[in-house]
Amino acid sequence: MRNTLAIFGKEFRTYFTSPMAYIIAAVYLAMSGFFFVQDLSSLQLARLQGLLGPSGFLLLLIAPILTMRLFAEEQKLGTLELLLTAPVRDEEVVLGKFLAALSILAVMIVLTAYYPVILMLFSNPDLGPILSGYLGLFLAGACFLAVGLLASSFTANQILAAILGIGILLLFWLISGAANLVPQYPAVRDILNYVSLGGHYSDFLRGVVDTKDVLYYLTFAATCLFFTVRSLETRRWR
Repeated sequence: MRNTLAIFGKEFRTYFTSPMAYIIAAVYLAMSGFFFVQDLSSLQLARLQGLLGPSGFLLLLIAPILTMRLFAEEQKLGTLELLLTAPVRDEEVVLGKFLAALSILAVMIVLTAYYPVILMLFSNPDLGPILSGYLGLFLAGACFLAVGLLASSFTANQILAAILGIGILLLFWLISGAANLVPQYPAVRDILNYVSLGGHYSDFLRGVVDTKDVLYYLTFAATCLFFTVRSLETRRWR
């Protein structure tokens, strides 16, 4: 655990020494503010679905950019081999880097908390869908980061890692659309709907916190982290 915390601390501090984290956070906050104002002015309803819905897709595009350097940069600089030969397990390396990125994501999400505060000051919003929506946004964001971390372990090129991560996420986000193409195969349709990242996220936006949705996101993130560890292990044999 000490090694994980050490790696977490190093990566977390690195985010704040690079302008990339500030740029990503600024873009996310600016876009979320736009979504909030647009939804509030058009419908004039005390709700956050108009913010949280697009924010999920926005994080899908941002998360791989947050994680693209975590392994790709170390591979490019040749420091990954030094890290892997140090007395630290691959699981600790992956978990430490993932927690650092997850902390940055959590900070970005928390910075949007003043939107529900504004609603509560001037109206009486239903807090159920707001809280469940934020929970879904965090869980989905964790999955996005796990995929981005996996993509970063595949290549030494940061841009390629970001593109690969976004491509994988888009596939899992939009795969439920393919279910409409096979109405004659209900079993296949159900499978495609279940593996869709976007399908599970929409339940949270409706104020529904279903155990199967929570388990799906946790399992998805854990699976990606597992394959990231396996990806690092293969480097020992190269």
